Amino acid sequence: MPANLTPIYFKAEERFKAAQTVEEKIEALEEMLAVVPKHKGTDKLCGDLKKKLSKLRNQEGKKKGGASQKTSPYKVRRAGAGMVVLIGPPNSGKSSIMQALTKASVQVAPFPYATRLPVPGMMSFENAVVQLVDTPPVSAEHHDADLPGLLRKCDIVLLVLDAADPEILDSWDMINQVLEQTKVKLAPEAGATPEPGELFEVKTFIVLNKIDLPEAKETEAVIAELLPGFKLLPLSTRTQEGLPKFQHAVFHGLDVVRAYTKTPGKKADLDDPVYLKRGKTIMDFAQEIHKDFAAGLKFARIWGEGKYDGQTVTREHVVNDGDIIELHM
Repeated sequence: MPANLTPIYFKAEERFKAAQTVEEKIEALEEMLAVVPKHKGTDKLCGDLKKKLSKLRNQEGKKKGGASQKTSPYKVRRAGAGMVVLIGPPNSGKSSIMQALTKASVQVAPFPYATRLPVPGMMSFENAVVQLVDTPPVSAEHHDADLPGLLRKCDIVLLVLDAADPEILDSWDMINQVLEQTKVKLAPEAGATPEPGELFEVKTFIVLNKIDLPEAKETEAVIAELLPGFKLLPLSTRTQEGLPKFQHAVFHGLDVVRAYTKTPGKKADLDDPVYLKRGKTIMDFAQEIHKDFAAGLKFARIWGEGKYDGQTVTREHVVNDGDIIELHM
């Protein structure tokens, strides 16, 4: 019986092969075991994976028994269509957004600093998922030294501000000053890769939370005038106003396309898209699935808008959103 392994499995396998630490290898193996199809054809594979996992866990336990090793909680593994990080001052409502749009375990409280560590969760949009990461609040007195590293590797920063806060501009200035001290700059678009010591410009959307409150509409107009160029996302987690537009803007802000795998003679897998940056090719698609597919790829057949069913394309063909791709070695 064939194993019928999925693209997610192959991605995890690639991470396992490229892993530099025991912890990274364990994470990859755990995902491989979680997504591998469970049937007689994969019994041996599952057994081998479990043996490797057990051996690595024992190895990790011995290391922890010796010199202590600390891993930063800000080391969040990317998932889904892209990584989107929420930052903001105390009580801006970041955690309420996470609670409204993901299944992440967050604490929503009326007091500041309820979030003490980064909390990742998955937000659904159509048939895609986007990783949202809540972070501890930023203030002039307190900000985690590891936060800038997380911001440098994410795709979009969502700066969440309380639209009813009369000191909202002070909060904007404070967060920018704190981040620029660490060489991170919030910008309407991502900048080019900087030289060492230069500011790292990260693509930022401004989220105006609590827009249902009476004083919030005036604030929205002021922010739009004073911060031209930044995409504004007004919303209310209490009334759910603006949440669908928020989901749409965040996903499309990632500038990715969704493509789907198809095995010859079988139906396409429309439940598990492969995410590619817009402009990527069939070759990039094959590389995402497995390096062996890319190495032996001759051509592909493709189904999608503006194409006839099963059209033959070369490895250099640019992938569009919604394309179904059948690779031929």
